[in-house]
Amino acid sequence: MTTAIASHPLRDSATMVRRNLKRMVRYPSMTVQLIAMPVLLLLLFVYVFGGTLGTGLGGPSGGRAEYVNYVVPAILVITIATVVQGTAISVAMDMTEGIIARFRTMNIARVSVLTGHVIGSLIQALLGLAAVTGVALLIGFQPRAGLGDWLALGGLLTAATFALVWLTVAIGQASQSVEAASNLPMPLMFLPFLGSGFVPTDSMPEGVRWFAEYQPFTPIMESIRALLLDQPLGNELWIALAWCAGIALAGYVWAKRLYNRKA
Repeated sequence: MTTAIASHPLRDSATMVRRNLKRMVRYPSMTVQLIAMPVLLLLLFVYVFGGTLGTGLGGPSGGRAEYVNYVVPAILVITIATVVQGTAISVAMDMTEGIIARFRTMNIARVSVLTGHVIGSLIQALLGLAAVTGVALLIGFQPRAGLGDWLALGGLLTAATFALVWLTVAIGQASQSVEAASNLPMPLMFLPFLGSGFVPTDSMPEGVRWFAEYQPFTPIMESIRALLLDQPLGNELWIALAWCAGIALAGYVWAKRLYNRKA
């Protein structure tokens, strides 16, 4: 009896994960759209702006070849932000279409509904990151990471995705409509532009530079760049992980409170 009770949340969570994965397979246009946006941004910045911006970066190669190595970390973060926007929309759809009310009447673990969204979105984001990385390699991205760097990078990207997924799960519940849920996470997509994602922060005006250096996405992007290009990490990785932990905790507490409170 004890074993059955202990496995109940895990079994229900696995069922909810399968539900979200089936939704992803049933509506592939959503997944394609979420991946297409960062790919288009990558191509735009490399082939339209990369020649000029890359020359400003300097380096041994300069120009577009230098810039593609610089901009890929920002595109990876934007990929995560784009996918989690879809998470907010999915959660809002469940909240507004009555399926959550149906789940409340069933004998399932309450935590499994949110867990299904989180793990399903995490899988979707990792697939998107792999696709964007493949495109980057095709257009000239040249990482210098070793095996340990790739493993650390995978852990960091997973942590960042996990944090932002919990945040958008809460945003989806707080939204009054699906349209609102699609708009509220939009600032997450713009934060890389106001950080070190596309140009170094020392090229910005003082006020903008201060915000760019201390916002959460900058240490994440700097850590990704250092791991991919085999550069010194400094304290950026620990700062990035601290931001991920803080965002994940805040998102989890907020999401759980909303789910327990809403009828």
